[in-house]
Amino acid sequence: MSTKHLEQLRSSKILVTGAAGFIGSNLCEALLNNGSTVIGLDNFATGHKKNLSVCDKNSNFTFIEGDIRNLDDCHKACDGVDFVLHQAALGSVPRSINDPITSNDVNVGGFLNMLIASRDAGVKRFVYAASSSTYGDSESMPKIEEKIGKPLSPYAITKYVNELYADNFKRTYGLDTVGLRYFNVFGRKQDPDGAYAAVIPKFVMQFMKYESPVINGDGQFSRDFTYIDNVVQMNLRSMISDNPEALNNVYNTAYGERTTLNELTTLLKEYLSEFDAKIADVEVKYGPERKGDIPHSLASIDKARTLLEYNPEYDITSGLKEAVKWYWENLK
Repeated sequence: MSTKHLEQLRSSKILVTGAAGFIGSNLCEALLNNGSTVIGLDNFATGHKKNLSVCDKNSNFTFIEGDIRNLDDCHKACDGVDFVLHQAALGSVPRSINDPITSNDVNVGGFLNMLIASRDAGVKRFVYAASSSTYGDSESMPKIEEKIGKPLSPYAITKYVNELYADNFKRTYGLDTVGLRYFNVFGRKQDPDGAYAAVIPKFVMQFMKYESPVINGDGQFSRDFTYIDNVVQMNLRSMISDNPEALNNVYNTAYGERTTLNELTTLLKEYLSEFDAKIADVEVKYGPERKGDIPHSLASIDKARTLLEYNPEYDITSGLKEAVKWYWENLK
């Protein structure tokens, strides 16, 4: 990334919604390290105050406790802002199946509020977290942005509606947007607790407690696991790109390789065993497949490479080593 572009961000005021969450807090730290002025918005529904401990010590950071379902909170957060990185959402396919109404209220209603507030504030660019779940029942591999299937969960529907609204706000109001379809993001500060915890932090914590993780299905389902620093890079590139063709698009945000759940647990045991040899003996168990799960997920990142000059630095092995080290040092 050019120094010129990063300097442009230093003189910018950037709003990160979902700032206390896993991805949002990492984005806040990266922007503050670059010297940008950052506004964080969160209601702590799924985020944690501890994730902002580093940010709170920086004079360029302002935090607003608010809810994207409240339009006044969105307007307050967007006041004077140049760029919006919209990460706030209720994630998790199972959560959306158990409670589709709340997922819709946050992910669709809240998203629309943020678009309206961004439009009214004259925001230069609205970059938002889309999702690989949008590919639904499409069996094509790798996943290419222009070819999607029918969504398999309420969560997937909400994230596809986000893309439709973003496109409409460009056509109707001239608001430039960039959507990032995240593929199984993992890394430091991802929450290992709760009913809807992501697989990597959940399994790491279970291994560290000598508990057997349970894989849904036979372990042959595969995912394009994507380390957090690759995701940070995509958000930064989406803000600074001066390529007109890059705007008002959606992009796969991934590494471009897939790993089965069996391969994942083998790697986790190997890397964790370097800290505690007894973890190598922990048994992995298998349970029923989970409703709404896509069997395989693999992204083509050609579009992001071409239009955003995206160049992911972390594959699954280097990313897992970093993540495991962080969990061991911070949560053991």
